[in-house]
Amino acid sequence: MKRVQKAKKRGRVSRGVWKTLPKKGGELRVTFRVIKKCAKCEKVNPRGMRYVRGACKRRRIVLCFSKFSGIAMKKRSENFKELISIVERLRSPQGCPWDREQTTESLRTYLIEEVYEIIEAIERGDSEALKEELGDLLFHILFLSRIAEERGEFDIWEVIDRISKKMVGRHPHVFGEKNVLSSTEVERNWSDLKEKEKGHPKSILDGIPLRLPALLRAYRVTERASRVGFDWQKTDDVFEKLDEEIEELHEALPRGDRDQIEDEVGDVFFVLVNIARLSGINPEEALRGTTNKFIKRFRHIEKTFRGSHKRLKEASLEEMDRLWERAKGEE
Repeated sequence: MKRVQKAKKRGRVSRGVWKTLPKKGGELRVTFRVIKKCAKCEKVNPRGMRYVRGACKRRRIVLCFSKFSGIAMKKRSENFKELISIVERLRSPQGCPWDREQTTESLRTYLIEEVYEIIEAIERGDSEALKEELGDLLFHILFLSRIAEERGEFDIWEVIDRISKKMVGRHPHVFGEKNVLSSTEVERNWSDLKEKEKGHPKSILDGIPLRLPALLRAYRVTERASRVGFDWQKTDDVFEKLDEEIEELHEALPRGDRDQIEDEVGDVFFVLVNIARLSGINPEEALRGTTNKFIKRFRHIEKTFRGSHKRLKEASLEEMDRLWERAKGEE
């Protein structure tokens, strides 16, 4: 860095290779231009180059990483284009009959499954599985983009261009001159910018996907409502409401009215979602964790009985409870 500054001061260097990084299949060379720019600024110039801090503030010199070159980057670009070609081949008349039959509607279920498999890999801390599942999701994104391209709507490059512009526009504190003091302020700016882009919504609850899991959707709905002050003042008040809803459920059960029971059960869940939200807990993640814990303990019971050559159906509740507590104690 000092050599770059001295060379610039003497007027001998304006651009060159700042660092060479060893990579599989070649080298990744980071090139730079030395420019006169306030070291406190970070902006994107018209060519898409990012000015970053990195040099002596006294001389107001920073480095501009203008491009990445070398065999490694070229190979990565070729790999991405190859995957696009694979999708095109699968959808072609000479491709796979099953792939040709797929539509955006038929792929919805598979897409949801892939996202949940990613979540499962994250929760297991399995990086290899995560790498594979992210690849599957990427394939679905390319596949859906290819279907849209065949319809004359858009292609994958337009998808990439849209998200790139969106992220730059939604982060003026990174790519512009706006200053923020906290993540809360970032979230507020994000909402304001989104509203400017899409126009003022008819309802503050617009945009929450209908197909979200019920607990997560309830969480998002109450979170949005709380932004305008429609919220409980303290958690103790919510517990009073919970006691009220549980009492109404108790009264509905003996009557056997299925619709009323379903309605009261929903009310209990909705209040529990508010308790979780006010406690800083995502109810979807909390219930997923509890379900995984149940599965782990129950499998311990199954494994123990298999080891003793005894069928689980033949076991008493007391035996299973004892093994459950043992599994709980080993956690």
